[in-house]
Amino acid sequence: MKIAICDDSKDDRGALKALLKTYGQDFEIREYGSGTKLCEDMDYIKECGIVFLDINMDGPDGLETARRIKEECPKVHIVLVTAYMNYALDGYKVKASRFLLKDDLEQTLQECVDDILREIRQEERVVAFDFVEGNVRLRVDDIIYIETSRHKNVFYTQERTYSIYKKMDELEEELKGMGFVRIHQSFLINMRYIERISSYVMVLRTGKEISVPKSRYPEVKRQYTLFKGAE
Repeated sequence: MKIAICDDSKDDRGALKALLKTYGQDFEIREYGSGTKLCEDMDYIKECGIVFLDINMDGPDGLETARRIKEECPKVHIVLVTAYMNYALDGYKVKASRFLLKDDLEQTLQECVDDILREIRQEERVVAFDFVEGNVRLRVDDIIYIETSRHKNVFYTQERTYSIYKKMDELEEELKGMGFVRIHQSFLINMRYIERISSYVMVLRTGKEISVPKSRYPEVKRQYTLFKGAE
């Protein structure tokens, strides 16, 4: 996994890098002495799993740098590192994943990295199916919904569609626990793409509207509410 460390203190960068090297994982780590230098290497940041940012830096500080990164790389996990606890609330404003104190890194870094790696594994869940188009591996997050069409079920993704001769009941079971809700016999919806549910209509972020049967409506609403609460 690729990691970036941004801190205007060379000693602090070195100390954090040394701790990461003892973690036991094969990390590729790049160091940056300013937020400006970091943002100039955005192609690398887009491939990173974690970016460690010092808050107190000259030029764009860690908070401003975090905002810039999140605008282009919303899925990157940002860990704010500082000597001052009073910046913690500001970290939430820039959607930082974690906030660590420099004096406590030896005690807190491993738990922090463990948690983020677990989140990354969940985000990168991949499923494989024998589609009409061949055996294809798909990221769960890329599946928008599955719809029954004639004798096949069609996977709608960000890029294209895939067809499979498999019962919806089987697909629902295989994707159980991955954030999907069955609204009736013909639709299995990835709840990440639901914009809203009201008046027996589900609206997806793509703009597609799907009617929810009255008999299923309370359960669909319940599952979606639980899903949003767990995010």
